[in-house]
Amino acid sequence: MPIVKNVSRAVSQLLQSSGCGCGISIVPVRCIGVSPRQVASDASFHSVSFSESDHPRVLITGGLGQLGVGLAKLLRKRFGKNNVILSDIRKPADNVFYSGPLIYADILDYKNLREIVVNNRITWLFHYSALLSAVGEANVPLARAVNITGLHNVLDIAAEHNLRLFVPSTIGAFGPTSPRDPTPDLCIQRPRTIYGVSKVHAELMGEYYHYRYGLDFRCLRYPGIISADSQPGGGTTDYAVQIFHDAIKTGKFQCNLKPDTRLPMMYIDDCLKATLEVMEAPAEALSMRTYNISAMSFTPEELAQEVQKHVPELQVTYNVDKVRQAIADSWPMNFDDGNARRDWGWKHDYDLPELVTTMFSFLGSDSRIAQAN
Repeated sequence: MPIVKNVSRAVSQLLQSSGCGCGISIVPVRCIGVSPRQVASDASFHSVSFSESDHPRVLITGGLGQLGVGLAKLLRKRFGKNNVILSDIRKPADNVFYSGPLIYADILDYKNLREIVVNNRITWLFHYSALLSAVGEANVPLARAVNITGLHNVLDIAAEHNLRLFVPSTIGAFGPTSPRDPTPDLCIQRPRTIYGVSKVHAELMGEYYHYRYGLDFRCLRYPGIISADSQPGGGTTDYAVQIFHDAIKTGKFQCNLKPDTRLPMMYIDDCLKATLEVMEAPAEALSMRTYNISAMSFTPEELAQEVQKHVPELQVTYNVDKVRQAIADSWPMNFDDGNARRDWGWKHDYDLPELVTTMFSFLGSDSRIAQAN
């Protein structure tokens, strides 16, 4: 099977050459030829039913990224430490390993993933395993395997075992022919990256499984997410995280996007809050399966000016990366998230000044502690 060999070779090369943090190991790609309702079902292979008063049993795939770790912390406070399981194929940091249940799970290994769901009586699944925009463009076969084949595995398992499934989407699900300012929930979507194509595929497949099989599929289109807890991970919007690290460490920042490139952004706490809120929303309140969410929209120049209020000596230069700039130019400038605000009460807490102050309160403290040590 040349496709399997090519994907396996691509995985091997990526894991040997760079720590991309994508959470994938080398396994054969499973071809799905039947619908989930055609999978032979034995009673012993179904998860135990939970009453409405019980806490959900949660699995997070690709859980060692910034969103997975943050979401696990939030959900464990709400539902209990042992009811939330992080999964990935990478070795976790000590603080993550000891914070709660963590297991090895490869989304391309259908059998193993199904066993995890059954053995742990999972009822909610958050599917965060994916290759981001810039990384995906550098390795399209791997991105296709991870972002599409992995999704198919998760959809089949979720439908078979009656899970509530959350799959994040992104501003990258839109393209240059989409309305950009603002971008509504429903409009033309013709992305030009494998990441964006795979996210449109996820949105449509999730909606199809909802209407065809009754799957409780829920999805949010995230803007650029900014967090102090992790390093940039290969996304086009990661300049908005890198600037804080560089401002503290060197006082110099080189941006790979044009200074007037406007994109929607959000602080991670708002992102995690929105994710939990849409998962807890009554099914009858949801008028659609996929929603835009947003909090603010700014350019690199506007962000730099706000950062310089805290670090006046920061020197900002621009060295535009043509690939990332082309991606950013095809994305929305502003999200219209009126449906989310109306249907389930979405409301953000952080604007740009609060975002910058919060980032420096975390990163500045870490820097001072490191210098003291």
